[in-house]
Amino acid sequence: MSDQAVSAQLSAVGSDLEQQLRMERKKVAAVRELGKVLGATLDLDRLLVVLLEKVTDLLDAERATIYLVTDEGTHLESKIAQGGAINTIRLKTGEGIAGWVAQSAATVNIPDAYADPRFNQSFDKSSGFRTRSILCMPMPDHKGRTIGVVQVLNKRLGPFSGDDEALLATVAAHAGIAIENSKLYLSVLGKNTALLSTQDQLRQRIAELDLLFEIEREASAAIDLDELLSTLLARAIQLVGVEAGSILLRERNSGELFFRTAQGQSADSLKRVKLPAGEGIVGWVALHKAPLLVNDPGHDARHDLFIAEKIGVPARNILAVPLLPPYAPGDDELTSLGAIELVNKRGGTAGFEDGDLRLLTLIAGQVSRAITIARNREERLHSERLASIGQMMGGVLHDLKTPMTIVSGYAQLMAQCDDAAQRSGYADLILKQFDLMSAMTRELLQFARGQSELLVRKVYLQKWIPEMRAQLEREFAGKKIDLLVEERYKGAAWFDENKMFRLIHNLARNASQAMEAGGTFRIVIDTDGPELTLIFSDTGGGIPEAMQGRVFAAFATSGKPDGTGLGLAIVKKIVDEHQGRISYESKRGEGTTFRVALPLARPA
Repeated sequence: MSDQAVSAQLSAVGSDLEQQLRMERKKVAAVRELGKVLGATLDLDRLLVVLLEKVTDLLDAERATIYLVTDEGTHLESKIAQGGAINTIRLKTGEGIAGWVAQSAATVNIPDAYADPRFNQSFDKSSGFRTRSILCMPMPDHKGRTIGVVQVLNKRLGPFSGDDEALLATVAAHAGIAIENSKLYLSVLGKNTALLSTQDQLRQRIAELDLLFEIEREASAAIDLDELLSTLLARAIQLVGVEAGSILLRERNSGELFFRTAQGQSADSLKRVKLPAGEGIVGWVALHKAPLLVNDPGHDARHDLFIAEKIGVPARNILAVPLLPPYAPGDDELTSLGAIELVNKRGGTAGFEDGDLRLLTLIAGQVSRAITIARNREERLHSERLASIGQMMGGVLHDLKTPMTIVSGYAQLMAQCDDAAQRSGYADLILKQFDLMSAMTRELLQFARGQSELLVRKVYLQKWIPEMRAQLEREFAGKKIDLLVEERYKGAAWFDENKMFRLIHNLARNASQAMEAGGTFRIVIDTDGPELTLIFSDTGGGIPEAMQGRVFAAFATSGKPDGTGLGLAIVKKIVDEHQGRISYESKRGEGTTFRVALPLARPA
C-alpha cells in the first residue's frame, strides 16, 4: 500500500474518530443539560416533556414514549411526544412491549418490531405511524423498583446499538429518581393542600359551634317563644348581614304562613299578612322543605311580585330555609313548621353565598327546636290541665257521696216521721249537709286556684263532737267498721267548722278504703299545751311503701279504683291554713295513724 493510500486511510479514520468524539461530547452535554433540567423542576408534566425531547434527540430517534406505573401497579399510563402534543395511552401491565418490560424489569432492543410477537400492531394501524426498531427499558426508583418504562422508536440510522442502550440506561436512572422526587413533591403538596382545607373546615366548625353556644345561651335567657324567635332572627340578620328578615310559621289547619316575627322595613305591617301554602319563594321553601338561595328574584318564577308589593320590601336577593321538626323514625311525611327568610344582602355584594346558607341553616335548626319545645310544652300543659280538671271533678263527685248518703237517710226518716219537731230537726240536718256540700266544692276550687278562705269561729267541742260522730256513723253505715271516739277534751277551740268536718271525712274515707274487710277507726280528741290534738288511727293495711313521703302531694294515689289523690292534699292544706301541723305513722299490716295539732287560741 502506498504512502498516499495509508495517509488517506488514516485521514478517514481520524475523521470518523473526530465525528464520534463530537457525538460523544454532544451526548455528554445533553446528559449534563438533562441533569440540570431534571434537578430544576418538580412539575411532573414539565419533567416528562423535557425527558421525551432529550431522549429523542440523544438517541437520534423519531419518537419516544414514557410509561408510568399506576399507584395500584396494574396499569401503565404513557406520555407520547408527538408533534409537540402529549397524548395519553393506558396499558395493562404485561401488555405489549412496554407492559412486558414493566413486568419483567428487563431491557428490550428489537431491530424489527413486526417480527416480535409481543409487539401490538394496533397502535400503528390506528395512528398511521410505522414502527421499525424499538429500544425499551425500565426506569427504577432509588430502591430499584420499576416505576415506569422509557421506550424509543425508530433509530434514524440503523438499529439501536449497545452504546444507545448504555446511554438510555443512564438517562432512565436519572429520570426514575427525578420522577420519584416529582411524585413525592406532588404528594406532599397535595397533603399540604388537604391540611389547609382541613384547617379551614376546622375553623369553620369551631365558628359554627361558637355560634350554637351563643344561640343556646340566648335561648336559655329568653322568657317566652316570641322573645326567643326575635333574638334568633336578630342574630341571623347581624351575622349574615342583611337588610330585613322574618320567621313565618305554618297554621296547622289551613297550611297558610303567617309572620310570627319580622325585623326591618315594614316589619310591623307584616304581622297582618298571610301567605297561601306554596306561594312565593318562602312559601315554596316551607311547602317543599328545601332551602332556596335566589340572587335574582325578578327572574325566578317562584317569586311573587304581588307579595313583594304587598309587603313593601323590594327584594334584590332572597335566602330562605325551611323550619323542620325533629325527625321521628318511620315518619317520612313530616310537615315543615314554616320558614326563616332573609332579604337583601348588604355591602353591595353579588348576593348570598353558600356560607350564608350554611349559617342560616344552623340558626333555622335552633329556631325549629325552640318552636317544637314550646309547642310540646303547651300541649303537655293543656293535657295536664284537662287531666287535673277531670281528677278534680272525680274528687268532687267522690266527696259528695257521703253528704248525699246522709241527706238520703234523713229524707227517708222524715218520710216515716209524724213528729213535726223531729221532722224539723231532720230538715236542719239535711240543710247542714247541703251547706257542707257547698263548702266542699268551694274548698276544691280554692285548692285548685291556690286560694285560702277560713271562717274561724269558736267551737264548743261538747256539742260539736256528737255531730261529728253522727256524720261518721253515716259514713261507715253498712261497713264492718267500729267507730271509737275518746273525748279527753270537751272545751272550746277555734277553727273553721266546715273545713274541719271536711278534714275528718277525708281521713275517715281513706281509713274506710284501707279496711275493706272491716276494722276499727279510732279518734282521740285531746290537748297538748296550747294545742288541740286530734289523733286518727285505723287498723288497715298501712300506706304502701311507694307512697311513703308523698302522701300529701296532689294527685298522689296508691292505685285505689275510686281514688283521686286529692283527699290528703286537701287535709294538709286545711291544717296549714289553721297554722297547725300534721304527721303520720304507718306500718304494713298494722294500720296508719295521723296526728293533727291545731292552736287552741284563735289564729292571728
